[in-house]
Amino acid sequence: MSSFKRMLLCYDATREGRRALREGAQLALDCHAQTDLLAVLAAAPLHWVAADIAAAMPLDSAEESAREILREGVEKLTGMGLGAQGHFVVGSPIDEIARYCEMLKPDIIVLGHHRRGAFSRWWNGRDDRLLLDRVSCSVLIVTAPEEQTVGA
Repeated sequence: MSSFKRMLLCYDATREGRRALREGAQLALDCHAQTDLLAVLAAAPLHWVAADIAAAMPLDSAEESAREILREGVEKLTGMGLGAQGHFVVGSPIDEIARYCEMLKPDIIVLGHHRRGAFSRWWNGRDDRLLLDRVSCSVLIVTAPEEQTVGA
């Protein structure tokens, strides 16, 4: 694993994102890797925002929350003994992760993945598999264990 000299951890404070941060941080420690932490605030398409203005969070508030999440992530990494550089951007997560990979040239990206069905991916306009076609480094996908139902 010593071939991972530079890592890009993508963090969004979801359960899967927090687990990806923990596992990515441990991998970075094990590899003595230079670590970058990327937080992407997804920019909603304008027609979706117009259709659901009542439920929309103001962009300033969402950006402030995303920046706080990034700051917390960098603090967690620093607390583990890693010197991490934080990056914040607004845009399409797939586009921005691919762009940062081009700029930073990491050896590996660590991402959290939330399981959802094909309908949910279609409805949200996302197909995360497209990221794999746009990067030229290794990708570690971290999922949170599925919650067990009571009585199962």
